[in-house]
Amino acid sequence: MRSLLTATTGMSAQNMNMEVISNNLANVSTSGFKKSRADFQELLYQNLKVAGSPTSADTKSPTGVQVGLGVKSAAVTKVFTEGDIVQTENKLDVAIEGSGFFQVTLPDGNTAYTRAGNFKIDGEGRLTTSDGFPLQPEISIPADALEVTISQTGVVSATVGDSTTSTELGNLDLADFVNDAGLIAIGKNLFRETEASGTATTGTPGSNGIGTLLQGFVENSNVNLVEEMTHMITTQRAYEINSKVITTSDEMMQTVTNMV
Repeated sequence: MRSLLTATTGMSAQNMNMEVISNNLANVSTSGFKKSRADFQELLYQNLKVAGSPTSADTKSPTGVQVGLGVKSAAVTKVFTEGDIVQTENKLDVAIEGSGFFQVTLPDGNTAYTRAGNFKIDGEGRLTTSDGFPLQPEISIPADALEVTISQTGVVSATVGDSTTSTELGNLDLADFVNDAGLIAIGKNLFRETEASGTATTGTPGSNGIGTLLQGFVENSNVNLVEEMTHMITTQRAYEINSKVITTSDEMMQTVTNMV
């Protein structure tokens, strides 16, 4: 019975949907996290009767007979809507208001991108992520630096030592992409560019459509708990309905078997 295999594809698709939802919920408190959405598409159809086929010498069938063979996962897409920006009063926390990504240097020398701006200072005084990956371009904070400030346009400055004037330490440039959804997540709140995302274009915050910076704030996850819970209930019911189809198909087969 086709319905057995068709319902199986439905259960498999809803299982994938539930895995995506569970990952979203698990990261509801992860700074800079972007939720995912599972997309599905129907499988091929079996044509039992072709539309327009002759029904007599002078007539043709106005419709055909097609039986669907189920569903499959088409994509799991990252949704890059902006999360809530929360004040932390930590001078090293920076949120991006608008589009753009911070650039970090990985241990292998490659560049990764992140929206999580909860930065730290390593033993060399460099601004880094929580995993110690330095920002790009590299910015070092002197040990005797006081009153570190980061402007909306990314200028990092501080009062150093006994000086009464502010010293510029560097600039936080941001990267932007033609297609954010084409980025590949590699964990640790990081993304890598791909052919689908296009090549990163870097610039000063607040210019050429790139967002501005807010010191003392972080961007929370963009996961909406109510929305995800609603999707979870819908997914659960869809899974149950497909399992019911398998049970019903089995009962129909049993009825036929008992007739023999």
